[in-house]
Amino acid sequence: MAKAWDPDLYGSTARYVADHGRPVVEWLAPQPGERVLDLGCGDGALTQALVAAGCEVVAVDHSQAMVEASRARGLNAHHADARSLDFLDEFDAVFTNAALHWVPEAEAVVAGVARALRPGGRYVGEFGGQGNVSQVCAALGAAFSIRDLELDETCGWYFPSPAEYSAVLEKHGFQVQRAELIPRPTPTPGDAVEWLANFGDHILAGAPETERQSILQEVNAALEPSLRGDDGIWRIDYVRIRFAAVLP
Repeated sequence: MAKAWDPDLYGSTARYVADHGRPVVEWLAPQPGERVLDLGCGDGALTQALVAAGCEVVAVDHSQAMVEASRARGLNAHHADARSLDFLDEFDAVFTNAALHWVPEAEAVVAGVARALRPGGRYVGEFGGQGNVSQVCAALGAAFSIRDLELDETCGWYFPSPAEYSAVLEKHGFQVQRAELIPRPTPTPGDAVEWLANFGDHILAGAPETERQSILQEVNAALEPSLRGDDGIWRIDYVRIRFAAVLP
């Protein structure tokens, strides 16, 4: 999915993405000396945890701006398309966090991961799962609909169920050890407008420029009763799929 990323905006308003990825690192259980591919590394904040564990890490991302931000942290980061990975039998593990809901072509991604891994290699990750940001997407869909604009129920993201994603993994030779949905209402620094500024600009691009501000305000008003707590903090209705699989 075409998405322009601003590392500075991401770092100041979405640091929680990397923070919530720490349990995924625990599932991976990285070992010193392992060669690990971080697929969709973003600005590298979580990649550093893999390096700190003693791994030799290659980090890739589709956003050149994020690649540069990762390199600024001293990481071995490169531009790559998750749908066409060109690695072959060179990693002990592939790790991914909060990236693959941007890539609906799951078959192509998993096939590339399988090629990249050595026999016995691990594939561990987390991304948006079935039901993720469903309230946000419903509010956006309603705002689009009254303007005779089309928007699908997942706003173009890929949010599979554990059964759906496990089937893709198994098709490409993986043995699935764990795959589960994790409901995680997530506090954000601002309101829904600010969240969409970071993650939803690609959605608003489907509406006339003259309508975008009014859409944002309508969505914000629709979501406030359910997503803004009595403490004034907004909690976006995240649901993640977390998985661990092995390539025999």
